[in-house]
Amino acid sequence: MNAFILLLLGMIIFFIAYITYGSYLAKKWGVDPGRKTPAHTRPDGRDYVPTDAKVLLGHHFSSIAGAGPITGPIIATMFGWLPVYLWIVFGCVFFGGVHDYGSLLASLRHEGKSIGEVIRSNVSQKGKIMFTLYAFITICLVVAAFLDITAGTFAVNVQTVGNIDAIDLAEKQKAAAGTASMLFIVLALLFGFLVYRRGVNVTVSTVIGVVLLAAVVFLADKFPFLALTKFHWQIILVIYIICASLLPVWILLQPRDYLSSFLLYAMVAGGVVGLIIMRPSVEMSAFNGFLPSAGNYLFPILFITVACGAISGFHSLVSSGTSAKQLNSEKDAKLVGYGAMLIEGIVAIVALMSVAAFAGNTEGTPAARFALGVAKFMNSFGIPMGLGQTFVTLAFASFTLTSLDSATRIGRYLVQELGEYYTEDGRTVKTVFTNPYLATGITVAISLGFTLYGYERIWPIFGSANQLLAGLALLAVAAWIKNTQKRNSWETIIPLVFMFAVTLSALCLVVYTNVMKATFDGYVLAAIAAIMIILAVIELFITGQWARGLSKKEAASNPNDPIKNK
Repeated sequence: MNAFILLLLGMIIFFIAYITYGSYLAKKWGVDPGRKTPAHTRPDGRDYVPTDAKVLLGHHFSSIAGAGPITGPIIATMFGWLPVYLWIVFGCVFFGGVHDYGSLLASLRHEGKSIGEVIRSNVSQKGKIMFTLYAFITICLVVAAFLDITAGTFAVNVQTVGNIDAIDLAEKQKAAAGTASMLFIVLALLFGFLVYRRGVNVTVSTVIGVVLLAAVVFLADKFPFLALTKFHWQIILVIYIICASLLPVWILLQPRDYLSSFLLYAMVAGGVVGLIIMRPSVEMSAFNGFLPSAGNYLFPILFITVACGAISGFHSLVSSGTSAKQLNSEKDAKLVGYGAMLIEGIVAIVALMSVAAFAGNTEGTPAARFALGVAKFMNSFGIPMGLGQTFVTLAFASFTLTSLDSATRIGRYLVQELGEYYTEDGRTVKTVFTNPYLATGITVAISLGFTLYGYERIWPIFGSANQLLAGLALLAVAAWIKNTQKRNSWETIIPLVFMFAVTLSALCLVVYTNVMKATFDGYVLAAIAAIMIILAVIELFITGQWARGLSKKEAASNPNDPIKNK
């Protein structure tokens, strides 16, 4: 099988799906371009900021495209390339795209609030609390995992700190990625200032920003002056995510993610062009069986490993946590919600092909294998291997860093929403936890606690928890549609049933595996997984009670409905 044909087929399917299924969802869900979005009804200059669709697409895509669409598909190749490819394509179109688009639209109809608030409005206050607690734990796992991954991506050996001349090529790539990422921050501040304070046209600012972005990449590659240890990077990143959480979104978070998206687009374009030129054959086995290694069953492991490459619960928090507060018009919702997920699917296919097309690319971390594979593609049209690997490493770091800063801000939103409640007479009561500084501090502190366990230990829980969060978000969207349109939305119900089956099974395996280790760390991780199972089951029970009560209420107004006579 030819790798380019597989990529081309996936892109064609995604394009057709965007035109057809995306439009079908928009019509069925009642997308109304004439309805004012929360960015216009409650602008505050901090979180609610009307944003150009192109800028928001870049910000949204950069935020959702973390390490998942690269790391997940590469790890999942233990099952063979075919099941991974099929899940990426099918999952993006009918699972991930529906999940992201539905979460964004539901949030738009609830003042840009999180999915937890959607549940409160359509199910109950208890349902909101259970979901928000679950989402907050997941977010803290995201921050912990990506903080560890990003710091590790930038860090150099202690022996080479402060001595640039002693850095070998691999270490130089890490230092260059860290240097460029910090220079991006300065560039983002400049972009935000030009667009929002000087009124410079977005297109003009983008051209200037992309030119400077290329200059930053070149300078960082030639002069990687930030050669720091992992511990030092963790300190810098903690300071950065606190600032990203608290500063107005237009100053740092949005412009940094938007400009970084061009780096990601360039990386994907380089991989695609290289595949067109090389047209390599897929050398990896198509299918390695349902149990290729001990404990790794195709169901459910495949569907939690690919993660962001097909569907991710984290996306629902980005859609409802940041993007819904910035959407300029509902007509942009399909591009941002559904379109960004399909673009991420292309990234996942490129990642899959980067290892499937080269039989010798089996050593090192998924990020290193991805960088090597894409660098080989880019080398086909003249990009030196060293520069190509540095560039792809930098792009990968941008994926993780943009998810890291967005996740911290979302954690702040979740704590603030938990800090307010509604009395029986309809009054809103705010507690001290609605303070943004305290909410950010709580998010960062708990995340740092998880970080002590390391990326490798918390990733299995993160993968399962993240995918179960997707099922809970789909449940919330289904409840909103049922409550407002008085009908079942099978486009969300079928995916949510499947995701609950996958993720509850996976979390039970996590509990069993860690208990069997009989270690303190194992018991802690098993306890975290058990808590998440309990919260999810309670959420299902609460929603089930609500759905049953709603059905009885509907039956009362319909004497021919059989439910009434039960």
